[in-house]
Amino acid sequence: MKTRKHTLNMYAAVGIFSAIAVILQMMGNLIPKVSGFLEIELSDLPALILSFAYGPLAGVLCEFVKNLIHCFFTTTGFVGEFANFIVNGIFCFVAGYVYQKQKTKMSAVVALVFATLIMALAGIFTNLYVMIPLYAPGMDAAAKSALVTGVILPFNLIKGAAISVIVLLIYKKISPILHKQK
Repeated sequence: MKTRKHTLNMYAAVGIFSAIAVILQMMGNLIPKVSGFLEIELSDLPALILSFAYGPLAGVLCEFVKNLIHCFFTTTGFVGEFANFIVNGIFCFVAGYVYQKQKTKMSAVVALVFATLIMALAGIFTNLYVMIPLYAPGMDAAAKSALVTGVILPFNLIKGAAISVIVLLIYKKISPILHKQK
């Protein structure tokens, strides 16, 4: 059972890490956008770290706050932020949920691999049936399918792998700070 102090610590961490995520998102990326709209964002790292430290809810909340704030600076008509929240929220939720069952290095690897695969699958359905119809309503089925299988799916797999490697490299180093241990 989680204590009130743990819950308060989680919400405080969500606020701090959401601010870090917004700053990282505003700073941009070192890698150019793929197809003009897909980007590997370092701003997803804080949410994934929170998912490991406090559970899936913390990571999803961080993604929500980050994207809500980014709505004020968007040029995508909120479609990009909605897509970012759905896909990365699923990534954080799955990774955090799996990792919470057993907190070991191996379970972290399993959680991140599984989360990457689920995120990529969710990206297929989300883009085919929600995002592309909102952003490009006139796109025909063949073009949608080609975009999703030829660009979005491989991108999400690469993005998930890249973010996962970074989290695996840094999480155990910063975990004691999050849990106030020495």
